[in-house]
Amino acid sequence: MRSSVHRVLPEVAISTLADYEASGGGAGLRAAQAVAAEAVLGELEASGLRGRGGAGFPTATKWRTIMRYGSDVLRTSVVVNAAEGEPGTFKDRAIMRSNPYAVIEGALIAATVVDSRSITIATKARFALESARMSEAVDEMRAAGWCEGVKIEVISGPSEYLYGEETALLEVVNGRPPFPRIAPPWRHGVVELVRNEADLHSGSGLTADVQKAGQTGVSIAPPALVNNVETLANVPAIIANGAAWFRTLGTQNSPGTVVCTITGSVGHPLVVEVELGTPLRSVLDLARASDRDAELAPIVAVMMGVSNVILTAADLDTPVSYEAMSAIGTGLGSASFIVIDESTDPVALAAGVSRFLAVESCGQCTPCKQDGLAIFEGLRSLATEGGTEHDLALIERRLGTIADGARCNLARQHQVVVGSILGAFDDRVRVRLRPGVAPCEPVLVTELVALDNGLVTLDDAFLTKRSDWTQVTNGSAPSTGAPIEDPGSSPVDRLTDHRAHGSGSE
Repeated sequence: MRSSVHRVLPEVAISTLADYEASGGGAGLRAAQAVAAEAVLGELEASGLRGRGGAGFPTATKWRTIMRYGSDVLRTSVVVNAAEGEPGTFKDRAIMRSNPYAVIEGALIAATVVDSRSITIATKARFALESARMSEAVDEMRAAGWCEGVKIEVISGPSEYLYGEETALLEVVNGRPPFPRIAPPWRHGVVELVRNEADLHSGSGLTADVQKAGQTGVSIAPPALVNNVETLANVPAIIANGAAWFRTLGTQNSPGTVVCTITGSVGHPLVVEVELGTPLRSVLDLARASDRDAELAPIVAVMMGVSNVILTAADLDTPVSYEAMSAIGTGLGSASFIVIDESTDPVALAAGVSRFLAVESCGQCTPCKQDGLAIFEGLRSLATEGGTEHDLALIERRLGTIADGARCNLARQHQVVVGSILGAFDDRVRVRLRPGVAPCEPVLVTELVALDNGLVTLDDAFLTKRSDWTQVTNGSAPSTGAPIEDPGSSPVDRLTDHRAHGSGSE
């Protein structure tokens, strides 16, 4: 297998639409517009493309489902999920910087298939460079006649982690806070309130309000097709070159490539596109090779953002594919690989993960927020002060209840990731129960702000973020070893009007 490839992440950034067209850009959209939607779906289905946002769901199946639940009154909307926020991940931003045209062409193909007249590229306000690059590319493509009959807009949303969750993202698109909803966006029954007759017939409404249609009727609300940046960037070449071409790389169940972000204990952090099925060790070696090789300690673990079971040194020869990761009890996620060496205390690492997820919990589900805060406080105390078997048992008890009644995956992530770290390094965890053990501060686990020329910048402003999503304003930035400042309310209590539509909404 090759060390790296360049299907969606070009070796040299594509700076103009003319350059994109010279490299074959536009062929996929022209091919899609020349045939029936079913022909495009068939090619996409044969390619085996799976969503690159984290879940790995078959892309063609998602598009077919959207079409099945289409509304007879309002048009389906296409939404590009560009709200990247998984700790250790920078791949979508790298694609938007270097190949925005492929993302937009993929979205236009999706709009052609599901008969949409609107595309929303939902990114974060802090992604100023990426937002500008996408807007410039949209303007170029519009001027060149690519977007006839399709309205495309780039919106900027909040920095919160949950904004990347599909239903929460649609809430933001509709002007509300990023709070996940129970009903999926591809079903009838999640109602965007229609303000007037013009709205009803314009096709401008998106889904994901909190009201659900009753059993006796069907909502007029259209579904929304939401796909990740990397997923859509793969679509044009598949339609232009065919499924067989796409399958020349990858495995039977994980065809194609994946764009990985490698950070942590490496010589040269980077974003790189590799063939699916490449051994993880070979992928990590791409970032560990540097002039400082002799300084690099052995890998003891690899954290996959904060979404999947942690990998240990015994797992390093696992192929980077959906099926191989599933076989060892974890998931590929967004291909975020945070390399951990022996210098990192596992309790400090677990505390860092717990802090991130406890703060980013929206509070709609009480166990998620309150158990999350309690888990972090228990781990923080264990790392900085030591503890007893009773303290560890309390943490484990909270891990057992945190996901009770959860409407999104965040609580489950807290349970799985923290639990897997504690389980994988039980001996080192129990060192923290011995009297006189040296204290250590929790690891800062948070979003990447930048990854440029091998230099990583973490969002250290996260340390001033309180549990209700406000910021500490007294001028003193707390350390990772400080308790989370809790004003006594959750984000959902402070920001939302989610109860205003009646108790039948959930």
